Amino acid sequence: MATFWTNQTIEAWNEALNKGYLVGNPDYIWEEFKEPYHWMMEQMKKRLHYYNGEYPIWVWTEKPDLRRSGHFNRGTYAVRLQVEMPSEHVLLSDFDAWHMVLNDGFLPLTWEEDELYDKGQSKRTKEESWERIFELEQLRKSELWNNSEQWLQGVTGRVNIKQVKKVTEFIAK
Repeated sequence: MATFWTNQTIEAWNEALNKGYLVGNPDYIWEEFKEPYHWMMEQMKKRLHYYNGEYPIWVWTEKPDLRRSGHFNRGTYAVRLQVEMPSEHVLLSDFDAWHMVLNDGFLPLTWEEDELYDKGQSKRTKEESWERIFELEQLRKSELWNNSEQWLQGVTGRVNIKQVKKVTEFIAK
């Protein structure tokens, strides 16, 4: 078992309490991010044996600092959940590299590869480069992605209430 954290609105948490599990809700995905989310869901189908096609629940390997902003819109009533689940139920990726997918960009590992892509001479398509967000060791060794501490995020299809070990309520800053 591994420990993860997820931040959820109080409405999502109350719904999970009623259902007995938490799943992602497409109503909370910004329109411009729907395609990247669907790409991530395809990756989940390919890489997670226990995934059943739900919208992803985002989890973190490090406990989120609730004193910082950015979790939700200011004033949102929410919860931070500490979750214990098998690591094979979570698809880990690099948070910073994920933004290349969100922004529909090519994810190069070297300056040379970036230049080749710009010239139309890359050996990889843009979509193939996105799969590198899961290649954590390769990103750590890359000349473009090794300049800061790697921040890991994960996605899972479902969190059962029994997997929630601690609930911390907060109001987003």
